[in-house]
Amino acid sequence: MPIAAPSPAIILTGTEQPNVVGRTLKAGPLTAELENGALRTIRFGGVEVLRTVAFLVRDENWGTFDPAISDLKVTEAADGFTVSYKAVYADAKRRIRLEAQIAGKSDGSLKFEANAAPETDFLTNRTGFVVLHPLKGVAGHPVKIEHVDGRKVTDKFPAIVDPVQPFLEIRALSHEVAPGVWATTRMEGDTFEMEDHRNWCDASYKTYVRPLALPWPYTLKKGESFKQSVSLSFSGAAPKPAAGADAAGGITVSLGEAGGGKLPRIGLGLPAEEGAPSLAAADLLKRAGPQLLVAQIDLRQKHGARELETYKKIGEATGAGIVLEITLPGQTDDPAEELAPLAKALSESGLEPAAIAVSPAVDLKAVLPGSKGPKVPPLEKIYAAARKLFPGVTLGGGMFSFFTELNRKRPPAKLLDYVTHTSSPIVHAADDRSVMETLEALPYQVQSTRAFIEGKPYWVGPSAIGARDNPYGAASSANPHNQRVCLAQMDPRQRGLFGAAWNLGYIAAFARGGLDVVSLGATTGPLGIVYRKTGDTQPFFDGLGQAAVYPVYHVIADLAAAAGEDLVATASSEPGKVEAFAARGPHGTHLWVANLTDQKQMVALSNMPAGPAKLRMLDENSFVEATTQPAWFATSGGPLDLKAPLRLGAYAVARIDWSSK
Repeated sequence: MPIAAPSPAIILTGTEQPNVVGRTLKAGPLTAELENGALRTIRFGGVEVLRTVAFLVRDENWGTFDPAISDLKVTEAADGFTVSYKAVYADAKRRIRLEAQIAGKSDGSLKFEANAAPETDFLTNRTGFVVLHPLKGVAGHPVKIEHVDGRKVTDKFPAIVDPVQPFLEIRALSHEVAPGVWATTRMEGDTFEMEDHRNWCDASYKTYVRPLALPWPYTLKKGESFKQSVSLSFSGAAPKPAAGADAAGGITVSLGEAGGGKLPRIGLGLPAEEGAPSLAAADLLKRAGPQLLVAQIDLRQKHGARELETYKKIGEATGAGIVLEITLPGQTDDPAEELAPLAKALSESGLEPAAIAVSPAVDLKAVLPGSKGPKVPPLEKIYAAARKLFPGVTLGGGMFSFFTELNRKRPPAKLLDYVTHTSSPIVHAADDRSVMETLEALPYQVQSTRAFIEGKPYWVGPSAIGARDNPYGAASSANPHNQRVCLAQMDPRQRGLFGAAWNLGYIAAFARGGLDVVSLGATTGPLGIVYRKTGDTQPFFDGLGQAAVYPVYHVIADLAAAAGEDLVATASSEPGKVEAFAARGPHGTHLWVANLTDQKQMVALSNMPAGPAKLRMLDENSFVEATTQPAWFATSGGPLDLKAPLRLGAYAVARIDWSSK
């Protein structure tokens, strides 16, 4: 009996939770999208000026409250628009009420005011306005800063990702949006400062309320209301919107020459709790073909001989090299004392790891700028102990947490064979658009890491949409309702076409950066590529009663098979909407094209190789086959007419091949 397809929402994102869709507001040359009480993509004459202005409420673990909005009123007229609404931010312990007013005028000016009233004592790490400046036309460019004491200085937005706050005590920021046209963003009601949001993969610079130097969490007292506002104004006439290269609505993807480096080796995470499920799924993992499995050894959890035996079996069954990711408890000043039992167990196990990486457990948690971290043996001492106890084994270090922590605690790279970190795109926002936008920030992370690792090989991962850990709280966020939740380990999009498209974009960004290894998610489990039943709800998959894989499985298998091939230059006229990535090997040229949006895209292919082309498509129409027949994608496909536009459904991934024969 044919397997019935799930709903379009499950196919695309793995969840029935509706994705928030914004409403575009217009006032003369000013446009903004109203989305869940926030303003997004604020443009002046078609130029993005601010990415977001939002009033955010966070808990003591940096979790973000969703506003319950009521009394929303929107008025649009020839001379501008107004918005007003009420919102409540609450959980079982606390509650705060907000009244907001927004006004946009035909001269391009904008004002967003908020009056907040705690109805209980409210414990928070941050409550107030957040302003995001975009990267394009901003990174590395001049900015005029007005401080809270009235001082005015000129500086530049950081080009290299700044590990600490680049600007403090801010009242207003001005930047040039077109020749001679400056945008001024003024923030009232508290002291603001900026952090480089690219640290967390966010494609923005974030200006936020309440300096981190002040104690946190802090309590907003019941009945003590406060007001804040953000206003935007311009010093010149709006630029004329540029005529896009694809004014007719199409997008162009073109190929260049090979010679831009090699496609990196592809790895997968192997959490200790996924050992037995991964061994059971060894045939599927072998078909996926990752070169490496990054296997967890947490000495706080007494991991040792049993885990090593399992990892050895998985490595033998899949053909993947095993990288041991070793977390030291840090309960002694002598790291050799903590590593010695593992070294003995490894010697007795017969497992020959492809590499090891070591990190003290305290580095799994963030230390904010200005704060003192826990006492820990110096990294030089830890690395020396690892060298002595694991002689001849490739040694890595850095952070098992995010780039932010690596950037703030840079390792002595000269003592390592490679430097590593991971990432997750749902630290600050979990909506679909924000997650895809994080791909824009990855090249900046590559450039910044290269600046301090002294030419050492660079590995990244295991990384996924979901956060395997929470460096900023006690644990990853719970997600009992299968929704989009910041810092949750289980993100439903891992199981949808969205996850396949995002992972392709992630690998492409780091491959272009010349990384040696890119590791994704996990073998099985919440971050996995192969389905297994868990404590989480997995619509469609839980009801199959058979082996299954997620769409991302095919992206991993495709790119792992092409590891070591020459990268081919690609260009997309709309890289925020369509990702293009290509490689050339002994069997021909391969082009992957991914739709990063939830809308159909028509793509014109330019400067393609001569000869017949074969198309394989991972989309809504092929979801059932792709997930229930693991070999399907590799054997599917048919001829492609290169003269006709390539139609990509929402979050679809296409592979186009030209044979060298």
